[in-house]
Amino acid sequence: MQLLLALSVLVARALAAHHDHHHDELEDQMPLGYVKFPYQATYPGDNEVTADSIFSGITTFARLPWSQCLTDKNADFDIAFLGAPFDTGTSYRPGARFGPSGIRAGSRRLTLYGGYNVPLETNPFKLLKIVDCGDVPVTPYDNARAIQQIEDGHKELLHRTPTSALGNDSLTGEPLVPLALDGKHHPRIITLGGDHTIVLPLLRSINSAYGAISVIHFDSHLDTWKPSVFGGSDSQGIGGGALNHGTYFYWASQEGLIKNGSSIHGAIRTTLSGPADYENDDNAGFKRIEAREIDTLGVDGIIAKIRETVGDKPVYLSIDIDSIDPAFAPATGTPETGGWSTRELRAIIRGLDGLHIVSADIVEVAPAYDTNAELTTMAAADVLFEVLGVMAKTPLGKVAGKA
Repeated sequence: MQLLLALSVLVARALAAHHDHHHDELEDQMPLGYVKFPYQATYPGDNEVTADSIFSGITTFARLPWSQCLTDKNADFDIAFLGAPFDTGTSYRPGARFGPSGIRAGSRRLTLYGGYNVPLETNPFKLLKIVDCGDVPVTPYDNARAIQQIEDGHKELLHRTPTSALGNDSLTGEPLVPLALDGKHHPRIITLGGDHTIVLPLLRSINSAYGAISVIHFDSHLDTWKPSVFGGSDSQGIGGGALNHGTYFYWASQEGLIKNGSSIHGAIRTTLSGPADYENDDNAGFKRIEAREIDTLGVDGIIAKIRETVGDKPVYLSIDIDSIDPAFAPATGTPETGGWSTRELRAIIRGLDGLHIVSADIVEVAPAYDTNAELTTMAAADVLFEVLGVMAKTPLGKVAGKA
């Protein structure tokens, strides 16, 4: 019996020694600079309780603090979420007026585990003051009035003083100066649509601070159609059929809101009235990435094409949820098959890290057409999580005298 016990001890020791030796070999094979536990240092938020009453209280985006920003003139923030529940500019399936509430519901678990974005190595919720400002009060009866309400609401928040100062350049240590043409440091607004018509009043608001802006537009449709083609009207009256979710970029170009030549569409796969639609799109100031190009360029190639087009200019980011294939996001106004996956779009947005995104939106989420699993609203929330991370890492400033 004692002999068996002694043999057992020797075998156990040998196995332990072999395991330690094998473990040492694995450690030696780790690449230089590899961090086994990336947030074991002193990152803000480490080891905090995360799953804390995610179903209690009112539903805000990612359980952010709710602020009555539009009525409280002293409310301050670095990034604000703002709903624009407007969908009377849609051409196929209405219902995006419920998009803001649906996206908020889909975002409830974003901070369930703490909100740290592993690929971007940042937690925007810890770096900046981010609030949910609720919705712009939008009338459902008068399009012209609704468009003005959205512009006024966005502009009211855009011209607040941000909570956090610009700070200094991370490389040189020199103080940063604002990018805006008015010389002021502005907060960023992420708008929850609503159909895509809302982007015209949003760009009008952005123009008041930044002038003509470069645009990154993820969508299956061009949205630069002439009103005579898409809507059947040449009238510029914004209360009629001339302004809708397929013509708002046409009007934005006509008004000088878009920086020609440094704006780009991504995920395009629409049918056309004919090749003239692309000529009109060129005249509106856009370059194009077709959805099918992901098969030839890949994610990295698409990112490179976007960055080459935009450069280091201030940029507005507009995301139609239909840029994602309806297999992943079915609840949208005009679904088109052959789109990008949620994973691909999220990776492409992360690839915009370092760009100066001044504000953004996500539109055309119509929850009534979603599955019981809330696939579309969760996808929209997750896409905005990537947008938040990119925004948080790059302040809207430059070193004085630097082009």
